Amino acid sequence: MKILVTGAGGFLGFYIARDLKSLGHEVYNFSRTHHADLDQIEVTTRTGNLNDPESIEAALDGIEAIFHVAGKVAMWGKWDDFYQTNTVGTKNLVHAAKKKSIKKFIYTSTPSVVFGEGDIINGDESLPYPDDSLSLYAKSKMLAEQFVLEQNSKEFLTCALRPHLIFGPRDKNIIPRLVEAQKKKKLKRIGDGENLVDIIYVENAAKAHIQAFEKLSVDSPVAGSAYFIAQERPVNLWDFINKILEVNGQSKVTKSISVKKAYFIGTIIEKILRLFKIWNIHPPMTRFVALQLGKSHYFKHDKAVNDFNYHPDIGIEESLKRITP
Repeated sequence: MKILVTGAGGFLGFYIARDLKSLGHEVYNFSRTHHADLDQIEVTTRTGNLNDPESIEAALDGIEAIFHVAGKVAMWGKWDDFYQTNTVGTKNLVHAAKKKSIKKFIYTSTPSVVFGEGDIINGDESLPYPDDSLSLYAKSKMLAEQFVLEQNSKEFLTCALRPHLIFGPRDKNIIPRLVEAQKKKKLKRIGDGENLVDIIYVENAAKAHIQAFEKLSVDSPVAGSAYFIAQERPVNLWDFINKILEVNGQSKVTKSISVKKAYFIGTIIEKILRLFKIWNIHPPMTRFVALQLGKSHYFKHDKAVNDFNYHPDIGIEESLKRITP
């Protein structure tokens, strides 16, 4: 099958493209620039922009299925940037796919679409979207996910996967930032250090996407559904962070701050950044980050197990070995 993966030059998208190739599919990348490392796994790049419908339509020539992985990921920024890329860009891709009579559309979402301000303990897919989100990224992804699932029909099959805290080789976001912050002695534990969270190794996340794709059919419960996916169990977040730091040659986090204080600091920082219209930075704290790092948020995965037989092949301990530099 001819399959397009948006953002295959990135993190999760690369592994999805690689694994689809190993299964014998003809795989194409869609991104703004060419990626030489994709040439090595014989994935052809079709350049374009999610906000340019003409380039999308050109990239979809001959394509039979889409994995939409690309997006703007950040904890701070201008709403219009998130909205145009994550929401409008997704709608553009869906409209073009339907115009081209493409049958399958697998969307990479995030558990943050249901995250409000409290703990989530063993949540499942019945959790509603919050009335408001502290994260513009999460809000833009929520609007996109809603749209994708609403578009599901017999002629156009869709589903959404919500991997949480993806880690592994090629990660240029989570692990590098943690390591760099600890190098500068700026990393502090938020909360009492007892909060549990879901995590997922990148190869397990890629596998789940492909399993959902293979089960996606008119008569399947996968059609029109969203799924939480993660490792075999939630982890103590700060124990996990300390293990990541350890395998990267850094000391453990010893300083701490309460969730309430971190949230207050995040509130002040956000107000200042908005006042001076500063968008293109990575702030030391936001309200959303304070809650993500200080609260528990983990989910049941029964639906993914029942609907497409998901289970992680690579366990937590083995995953940590694989991220050793």
